[in-house]
Amino acid sequence: MNIIKNLDSIALDIAKHIKTVVPDHPASVNVLKHGIAVVINTVSIILLTIGISFFTGKVLEAIVAMISFSLLRQVVGGMHLKSNLTCIVVSTVLLTALSFANFNYNWVIITSILSMILVLIYAPSRIEGRTRIPRRYYPLLKCIGVAIVTLNLWLASPVVAASFFVQSLTLIEGGVKNEENQTE
Repeated sequence: MNIIKNLDSIALDIAKHIKTVVPDHPASVNVLKHGIAVVINTVSIILLTIGISFFTGKVLEAIVAMISFSLLRQVVGGMHLKSNLTCIVVSTVLLTALSFANFNYNWVIITSILSMILVLIYAPSRIEGRTRIPRRYYPLLKCIGVAIVTLNLWLASPVVAASFFVQSLTLIEGGVKNEENQTE
């Protein structure tokens, strides 16, 4: 729990320092803190995953997993974990595990098709309030997501197929939501 507070306090300290040095900066301390926390999370995940992959001998595979997972995630969204530390740990373990994906062409095709179906059904997911992309472009994001996944039918990479499949699973939201229940 202490390390979670440390990550947040580091981001807050940096944000406050920025506002002290540049008081006219248009972003609020909270907006800066959030952006800095995202950078800390991302850099931590990348460094930890690559660091572990040196020991596993899967550096290239880990890099491919990070790129393919994050590329699809940027387009179609997905689940967000509640704490910075949980995000760092889960993402690092997941990306390291994905670097070991090694299955045959048939499984690449099957997981790619399943990923396309999940993207068609659920994308984009959980991006409202996290993007400036207007809602009218959401169908385009869905199409781009499907196109990205379809690309692996040509590449036939097990690591990419596994990354896309796991990322597409994060699109699924639990529970039933409708417009009436979403008003708060």
